[in-house]
Amino acid sequence: MEGLFFNVNNGYIEGIVRGYRNGLFTGANYTNMTQCETIDDLKLQLGPAYGDFLASLPPNPSTSSLAAKTTDKLVSEFRYVRANAVGSLAKFMDYLTYGYMIDNVALLITGTLHERDTRELLDRCHPLGWFETMPVLCVATNIEELYNSVLIETPLAPYFKGSLSHQDLDELNIEIVRNTLYKNYLEDFYQFVNTNPEMSGTPTAEVMSEILEFEADRRAINITLNSFGTELSKADRKKLYPNFGLLYPEGTLMLSRADDFEGVRLAVEGVSDYKSFFEAAGLGGGPSGPSNMAGGAGSDGRSLEDMFYQKEMEISKGAFTRQFTFAIIYAWVKLREKSATSHGLPSA
Repeated sequence: MEGLFFNVNNGYIEGIVRGYRNGLFTGANYTNMTQCETIDDLKLQLGPAYGDFLASLPPNPSTSSLAAKTTDKLVSEFRYVRANAVGSLAKFMDYLTYGYMIDNVALLITGTLHERDTRELLDRCHPLGWFETMPVLCVATNIEELYNSVLIETPLAPYFKGSLSHQDLDELNIEIVRNTLYKNYLEDFYQFVNTNPEMSGTPTAEVMSEILEFEADRRAINITLNSFGTELSKADRKKLYPNFGLLYPEGTLMLSRADDFEGVRLAVEGVSDYKSFFEAAGLGGGPSGPSNMAGGAGSDGRSLEDMFYQKEMEISKGAFTRQFTFAIIYAWVKLREKSATSHGLPSA
């Protein structure tokens, strides 16, 4: 029944996004790109997918310029879809931009802390996460000022509720701010797709719940691993975990108590995918060192982060096997974004 009236308002957009998805790179495209010897060779391979967006580039452009153009195409397509979206779909697409806003906030205040050039920082911000007061972030000196002078007029304002303090913006506090915003954002997004009358009980809620639960679990695991050896207390660490996901509540409780990598491994054993990730990364038989955990490869040459990445792409591709769902827009954005970085280009 969920598809009975779906096409009235959303059929055109679903068709457009499925068409965009067909423009993503195939295995053959990636094989061809591995044979490229110069940046012009790579530009030539990207031509069919990115067309006019690369036409203004000079011969032998920098990789950053090439990456910026691939991002421009994503942004252009996203804005076209958003301009044609109505009702709940329009709000759904707004939620997709909030994650980029959070990343931009973290980038700007971290760069300011390290006395980076403001113009350079603004150029590095993702266009989908732009908001008018963003340049003012570069003069904020503490968390309360950051909220009162900048974020109170943005969609991120509700995510600061109950998490304000007078602390200065040092490295640790910036990460706490970033992860607090993400926690509240993911919880809000999860509630939105599961309670909105147009989405509750539909394929959109089903697919997006899987996507957001995976993201919540991944963040909880990464926060725990990255907290070892830092000043972040277990109590503060627990506050950063989203209150949903396949690990919630027993797994996240165990994560909050973990003292080492073995504790993390035990916490995720109840979810077969995560358990297999740890085993494949060489972490299934006992405590392991941080180098193996963070970026080291397991017996098959993949790190834990590689396996999380692969799982995210599998979920995103699987979304396109469903009909009458907003989730394909989220999946398309993730697949398009990852395809821009998978062929050796830096993220813009």
